Amino acid sequence: MTSEQHAAQHAEHVIVSSTTDSEGEAKRLAADAIDAKLGACAQVVGPITSVYRWEGKVCHDTEWRVDIKTAADRVSALAEHLSERHSYDVPEIVATPITGGSAEYLSWVVAESRGQ
Repeated sequence: MTSEQHAAQHAEHVIVSSTTDSEGEAKRLAADAIDAKLGACAQVVGPITSVYRWEGKVCHDTEWRVDIKTAADRVSALAEHLSERHSYDVPEIVATPITGGSAEYLSWVVAESRGQ
């Protein structure tokens, strides 16, 4: 295991990303997660073009991405929260480790994600 893989496995902070087909839903998902104290902050990015295979067909769709910064121990609860409120049958919910950054900012992310 490389040092980068080790750091990623043991990251204390993550960015959870999801995509949806409207800016309104993306903003709602972001606001709901922050309101529920499952993340510290969120960005809505878009429109973006997503290319994927669904039911045997290659699709090209316009989507908006939601990136939510949270503490690693909140990922499961955040993923469940997003899944329950998402309009897609199989929503994209991906957690990416944050392996570095401002210590003060990352402490704030943890405190806000845990409702402290």
